Amino acid sequence: MFRVTVVSAAALWAIVAVPWGAAEVAPSLPFSPGETLTYDVTWSIFPAGEVTATLKQVDGSSPDTYEVITRAQSQGVVSLLYKVQNEFHSLFNPRTFCSQEIHKKVNEGSRHKDTRIVFDGARHLAILDELDLSKPDAPPKHAENEIPACVTDVITAFYYVRGHPLHVGEQIGLPINDGAKTYEVSVEVQAREQIQTPLGARFAFRVEPRVFGGLYKRKGRMLIWFSDDEQRLPMRIKASMPVGTITGTLRSVSPLPAANAPAR
Repeated sequence: MFRVTVVSAAALWAIVAVPWGAAEVAPSLPFSPGETLTYDVTWSIFPAGEVTATLKQVDGSSPDTYEVITRAQSQGVVSLLYKVQNEFHSLFNPRTFCSQEIHKKVNEGSRHKDTRIVFDGARHLAILDELDLSKPDAPPKHAENEIPACVTDVITAFYYVRGHPLHVGEQIGLPINDGAKTYEVSVEVQAREQIQTPLGARFAFRVEPRVFGGLYKRKGRMLIWFSDDEQRLPMRIKASMPVGTITGTLRSVSPLPAANAPAR
């Protein structure tokens, strides 16, 4: 249950009217290396944990490689019932939003896995290598699956959406791959509405991905609210499933964007 919001908050994020990978996004982006987003996660009415997403420049790489480090930690009663301590590293090109690699260290209850997926656009392959750390005698898993020349992963997708203006009524589509089948995700921009958050009242665009069940292997519905401002911050992520409603709410942004900084 908590895992779904861990991926989402830490992690959706679209091409409209042009083929995927055919054009680069505008050079002026609403985020830059050094940004950290911190979310409070609740399960129904219970505090469930915290998720952080930190954007950085990859050391020793070209300026065209960004890394998102997403950490999720369960807390309180939920941690006693089902302990979660996950860390994802996602690398992508900020001009095209093509994913290069995602490395997932998953520790959820008795489930402990180390998974690396390399997206080789030149060869049209997603190359997955996975170790089941809870079964040390099990052989490593290796799989290669065909992909388009450019795909995004479940973390990078959030930043892609942030990189584009949103308009109510538009349909946004993008291919997302998590190591196996590539899903053509359709994202609907449903409404612009005011929401209350720890950062104050904000107008935000509510969007909904339409293949939630395919990506996360659970029935349910996911909604994401992106702020209607220059930062286009994912303010809230809500996943409604049979086990209850899991919500990630943005608590803080560090460093504080200049547009929102207190006046001196």
